[in-house]
Formats: sequence, structure tokens, C-alpha cells
Amino acid sequence: MRTSSVRQKAQAITSTRVAAAGMAARRAFAREVARLAVRSLHAELCLYPKPGLVSPVDSGSHDDMDAGTFMRSMFALRHYFRKICLAGWDDAPFVQLKQLGIAAEAAMLKATRGINTHRGAIFSLGMLCATAGRARAQGTPLAPSALRAAMLIRWGEELAGHAAPIATPAHQSPAAGRDAVHIGCEAAGSRHGAIVPTSDAHLSNGLRVAARYAVSGAREEGALGLPSVFEVGLPALLAASARGASVTEERIDTLYTLMAHISDSNVYHRAGPDGAQIVRDHAERFLALGGTANAGWRARAIDSHQVFVRHRLSPGGAADLLAACCFVQSLARLDHA
Repeated sequence: MRTSSVRQKAQAITSTRVAAAGMAARRAFAREVARLAVRSLHAELCLYPKPGLVSPVDSGSHDDMDAGTFMRSMFALRHYFRKICLAGWDDAPFVQLKQLGIAAEAAMLKATRGINTHRGAIFSLGMLCATAGRARAQGTPLAPSALRAAMLIRWGEELAGHAAPIATPAHQSPAAGRDAVHIGCEAAGSRHGAIVPTSDAHLSNGLRVAARYAVSGAREEGALGLPSVFEVGLPALLAASARGASVTEERIDTLYTLMAHISDSNVYHRAGPDGAQIVRDHAERFLALGGTANAGWRARAIDSHQVFVRHRLSPGGAADLLAACCFVQSLARLDHA
């Protein structure tokens, strides 16, 4: 009896230690994922020259924010990325992820005094953090294809429900761009999964733009497993890396590729279809000339920056997606760390 009792106590102690070690490993992983998410946002912020966007060099097309605004926003979001990673690890339903996103947006707006710096990133990077947690809990690799599959397998149906149709007011005619991915400032925190009312009074800028111009939105992007990240941006990032480009050149090429392929709600909100066409024209021309493989790429990027500032154009949706691409790239490296 005594031997049996000692054995049971030893087993209980061992079980407790294993559980504690597992919990510590889980928390350490979530902290590392959050660190990488914030670092990806910081990498996008520090990139220059990027047309119309805020950087440490200048505020681009914005007079209401600067690099310091973005830094405050990142600091406010760091806990969100950790919490949503842990929620993913715990197999949380999408409604719980949405609530975390809503709280994160409130924290962002408090830190920036009402300025939207990272609403799109709250959605895209948040879903990626949750997926990373779920994948690690299941022992799934963090390679891009496996990560996307894990997102769709666990939350695909709920994401599809989140991609509710947008009711377009009868007096407004659809504009060109139905075949483009439209993404930007409409994401997490704004009426998740609800059909958008025809009145503009209660819409975020991104949802208002989507309703007006009849282009698909961040909700549809999420329902498809972030195709702009996995099918557009990441291949451009990897292709630039394969040819020996510098980190800056990789990210510039990726940004321009995203600008050429998506319809950015930030641009539509500021300048409508005409502004969106300017963005697309500059991006396509830059890429047609070889992107950063062309020796004169920096001068062309600065020229685009000046044109975008004159027209008050800011492709913030593309910038958020660039950060997501950098994040996916860094998550893949965790498997080899």
C-alpha cells in the first residue's frame, strides 16, 4: 500500500510538472508569435520609399499621423496578438476571435487618439496569430501552405459567414474593379458578420467604399484564407529573395505587387476610382521595368511617393498585407528555430 501511495504521488507530481511545462511552452510560443507580429508591423513602418505611406522619413499623404502614431498603436496591440494566439491554441470559435479584435481596435484608437492606423492588420495578423496557435497545438507545420489550410479548416465556415453581402444603395452604380481584391480599413472590429445597411451613417470607411464601388472586401479576403497574402504578396517576397534582393528590395517589390493586384479601400476612400487607377498604373509600371532589379528603382519609387502625396493617395491596405506577408515568412522560420 505504501509503495502504491508513493507511486501515485510521484505520478501526480510528474503530471503536474508536465502540465506546467506545457503551459510555459504555450505561453512562450504566444509571446514569440506576438513579438513577430509587432516586428512585422514595424518592418512595414520603417520601409522607405513607399508611396504615400507613413515612414520615419515623413508622413506621406497623411497630416493626422506620423511614425510615432504607428509606434503607439503597435505597443497597444502587442497583448492582442498574444491573446488571440492563445485563443487559437485553445480552439476558440470565431466569435471569440472577433471579440478580441473589437477590444484591440478600441485599444488602438485609445492609443492613437481616434486615428485608424492598423484596423486591417488587426484582422489579417490577428487571424494569422490565431492560426499559428491552432497549428502549433495540433503539431501542424507553420509553413505558408499548412498555415492557410489550418485557418480554413478551423474557421473557414465562420469566415464565410463573416463575409456577408454588402447592400448597395439603389442610387449608387457599381464602379469598375469587381475582379480585384478590395481590402483596407474595413476589417476586424466593425460589425462583424453583419449585412451592411444602406445608410452610410454607421459604416466604417472600408465598408462604405465597398458598398459604393461594389468591390469585394476584407471579409471576402478572410473567407478565402487571405489570398492576397498567400497567392500574391508572399510569392513576390520569395521570388525577390530567390534572386538575391536585399530585405528592403524584397519588401518594396512585394508592396508594389500588392498595389498592382488589390483595390485598396484606403485609396478609394480618399480618391475614388481615379485615385485607384493612379496607384495601379504606378505599380504596374514599376513592376514592368523590373521592380527593384532595375538600377533606377529608388528614384522611381520616390517619384511615385511624390505623386501620391500630391493626390493624397495612401495604399494602407497594401501596407497591412505587406506586414502580413512578412509575418507569414517569419512564422515559417519558427519551425526551424
